[in-house]
Amino acid sequence: MAYLDTYSGTLTSSTAAHLLRRATFGPTNQEIADFTGKTAAEAVDLLIANSSFRATPPPPVEMDSTRADAGQPFFGKPFETERNPPYYNYVRYWWVGLMTEQLGRPSVLEKLTAFWQNHFVVTYGAVQDYRFMDRYLRLLRSNALGNFRNLVIEVAKDPGMLVFQNGNENTKEQPNENFARELQELFTVGQKDFYGNYNYTEGDVKTAAQVLTGWQVTNRFKEQSTSIGMSFTPARHDTSNKIFSVKYNNTEIVGRSSATGGEEELAELTEMLLRHPECPKFICRKLYRWYVNTNVTQEIEDQIIVPLAAFFSSAANNYKIEPVLRKLLSSNVFFDSKNIGAIIKSPAELMIGAVRIFDQKVPDLTTDYAAFQKMMNYLSYGMSALQLNLLNQPSVFGSPAYYQTGFSKNWINESMLGLRGSRTDSLVYPYLEIKPGYILGVDILSRLRNIQPNFSDVAASPAITCEQVLAELSKNLFALELSQSQKDFLIDSIMMMKSSPRSTWIREWDAYRATPDNVSRQNAILWRCRALLKYMLRMAEYQVF
Repeated sequence: MAYLDTYSGTLTSSTAAHLLRRATFGPTNQEIADFTGKTAAEAVDLLIANSSFRATPPPPVEMDSTRADAGQPFFGKPFETERNPPYYNYVRYWWVGLMTEQLGRPSVLEKLTAFWQNHFVVTYGAVQDYRFMDRYLRLLRSNALGNFRNLVIEVAKDPGMLVFQNGNENTKEQPNENFARELQELFTVGQKDFYGNYNYTEGDVKTAAQVLTGWQVTNRFKEQSTSIGMSFTPARHDTSNKIFSVKYNNTEIVGRSSATGGEEELAELTEMLLRHPECPKFICRKLYRWYVNTNVTQEIEDQIIVPLAAFFSSAANNYKIEPVLRKLLSSNVFFDSKNIGAIIKSPAELMIGAVRIFDQKVPDLTTDYAAFQKMMNYLSYGMSALQLNLLNQPSVFGSPAYYQTGFSKNWINESMLGLRGSRTDSLVYPYLEIKPGYILGVDILSRLRNIQPNFSDVAASPAITCEQVLAELSKNLFALELSQSQKDFLIDSIMMMKSSPRSTWIREWDAYRATPDNVSRQNAILWRCRALLKYMLRMAEYQVF
């Protein structure tokens, strides 16, 4: 198999679902149907093209319905300390809403933005100003598919990053090495290569810190301020020449004292980092782990990472991100059966994926903001409880499951199993009223009535079977096809509780069809189906995607 060659087959419902699960936070059944029959290239082209549709969505709004400005955008208003925490939450809800909603046009944008947000970590816990977090998030979204060189430069002088990594405190008299270290260790070249050799020296950290002196942020946490930003102050900048180690071919960056000196030296530093032979491999390795498989063997390194990195850094591509993602998502290796079901679901894939596969509608942010807030609060705080804190990771390394040994296996432990189950149980046993007439959860009776021909005419059409119920409720739920023994177990041991033959279901269903308003008969049906769906969701959430 030529690993990076384009997958030649047309997408089945299974491979379409695989692509959509990996490229987004989870598909709807309709999206899977829409992508079935396309070639891999056509499907990936569409996922990338759809990114432009949501590139500039409506901004977050005030969601406190008791306030006079409820439903109105709040950016541009004078900063008020007391509104800082709720506005940060609204920014977070806004982003989770974009992940969940998709508007029938699934795209790679939010999943890729989440990749960069976990790569170039900036956290609200350190920054403590919602405006900085919003600006940082918008920077990542607008550059997610762009040029990596530009992204590195813009992140390096982003106000949020300057605060988070103490760049605004980095002066020629008191150099601060935090960002200079993470820029190399986590953001560009990586601390070590695939074989464990260090990619830079401690001296390179100190030298890079000198290059990065002189930047400051403005109006952070300043009451009544209406704007934020950053600036370069030449008087705070180290104007000496900076000479790096042999790891960077003894590159020298000439010191500048002009008003544009900071920009010029930053651009040269970025070019030097990108020329390091390990930089493109480091980025491509992380993308492979995010989208394909967390296990990078010697074979994967040689056959995928090295050639993909060569393409990434080639003169023709010049560090553009979109072509690399396009090549990876449409490749033979992406659709290899060994990589389907190879990653344990993150809390985002678990929760957003479950909401989307069961067609739970996202209220409109601008016209139905109170309902929107309620749904996004459920999702975002649920993910936080499961140890995925979007925009507020526990460390500069990001979420542990994206860097620690074991990778996605770190989403699962003794305490998380029960918590993950409780989150999906809420869809099986609906209780959360998003707004009058909308309770979050699966309407099992409606789904089964929709697949029953001539529902009200019991004599004219046979009842749907246990097998049909299983097929309907498990539709596109699993990354891996259930075996016949698993299907039999789900029907006989879970749905029928080992106490009744499958024919009992037929009698119960026909009795319900004859008197659909009879509560006891509704409950008899729901009792069996909820037990089945709950168990399947637990299987799926402990499983993989």
